[in-house]
Amino acid sequence: MWKKFAGWYRCYDDETLTVLAHPDTAAQLPPGWRRWVALRLITLTPIERQQFHAFMLKYRGAGFYLAAARLMLLFSLIGVVLHLLLPDKVGWAKAVVLSNVLGLAMAWGVLGVWFNYRKLAQRKLKVLLLLLVPALAGVAIGVLRAMLEGHGSLGAALERGARVGGWAALTAGLVYMVPITIVAIWRNRQYEALALQLQQDAERDRLARELSESQLRLLRAQIEPHFLFNTLGAVQQLAEQGAHGAVQAAALTANLIAFLRASLAEMRADQVPLQTEFDVVQAYLQVMQVRMGARLSFRLDLPPGLAQIQVPSMILLTLVENAIKHGIEPSLRGGEIVVSAVLDGDGAMRLRVQDSGVGLGAASAPGGGLGLENVRRRLQLAAAAASVRVQDGEEAGVLAEIVLPMNLKETAA
Repeated sequence: MWKKFAGWYRCYDDETLTVLAHPDTAAQLPPGWRRWVALRLITLTPIERQQFHAFMLKYRGAGFYLAAARLMLLFSLIGVVLHLLLPDKVGWAKAVVLSNVLGLAMAWGVLGVWFNYRKLAQRKLKVLLLLLVPALAGVAIGVLRAMLEGHGSLGAALERGARVGGWAALTAGLVYMVPITIVAIWRNRQYEALALQLQQDAERDRLARELSESQLRLLRAQIEPHFLFNTLGAVQQLAEQGAHGAVQAAALTANLIAFLRASLAEMRADQVPLQTEFDVVQAYLQVMQVRMGARLSFRLDLPPGLAQIQVPSMILLTLVENAIKHGIEPSLRGGEIVVSAVLDGDGAMRLRVQDSGVGLGAASAPGGGLGLENVRRRLQLAAAAASVRVQDGEEAGVLAEIVLPMNLKETAA
């Protein structure tokens, strides 16, 4: 019998948790009291359902029986104290039974109010009527008992009934309704404060998201024209140098077209696969190699396992642009650019742009400049844990490194 009850309660527990987490499942239950209970559960506010769900998880299974046993032990002790205070009027058994009945009724009422307080706040008149029900019931019971016992007149019976009803109302008010009303008022104040806090948080998130999008659009507007204008200027200069320059201008134009095809869509995307970012960087370096000739060489190193990791678009290209502008171009002998991606022991991905140019000491914008500031701000918009740093290279030039925690990225579907 107990095993059957425990199995039934476990199934009911799981069903309640499912309905609280997914209210749409309530309508799928078979007709009967289970669906009726489920339909009442989904009338709770989202905050009430979330709180009730957390409570059910905490006290599911053996936790419920243990809590019930503790309550009954507490109420039994109260009954013993009541008997010791009134030994002539209340016996042991009566005191223990009475204290458990009243105590469990109180616990059940408080539990109902604890997770259903919004309805009580919206139905104050109904609550007041419930307060009067015990008094009216007490009057009726008192009058009926007096009439059945046949003691005295009808007036005496009414007087006795009124006295019993008064005690019933006082007991219900002090022991039951007043504490429940206090709990309901307190929980409603908590709810209103929490709802206001959630509303303010949602509004702040919305404003922050809109600000982030506006800043990102501004940053892209600053990043995108830079390379295009410089390259078109180089095409114009080559075209003005005669036949040999025209051939170089044609080659540069072909590489520019390849770059634009690779990067145009990505310029409007928030996140792109790392492979796509490397493709754009390669197309850009091919353009710059035509412009700079033997003064520029480059190498790309992307492990296959990192190719589909999502990263903020165009940030790697910005670092490569910065290496060209402040590292390779000012150097008379030019230099090499190495772009790589690695995973470190902490689970973060590091994107590195190493150049062998003039170094930080001779760079026109060491660690500052519009490009690096754009990268820093975009990473700040992505997450506080992401970062970029620029330092002297091990042998020569500059090493620019972006650190992206892996929880910021997901593999592309």
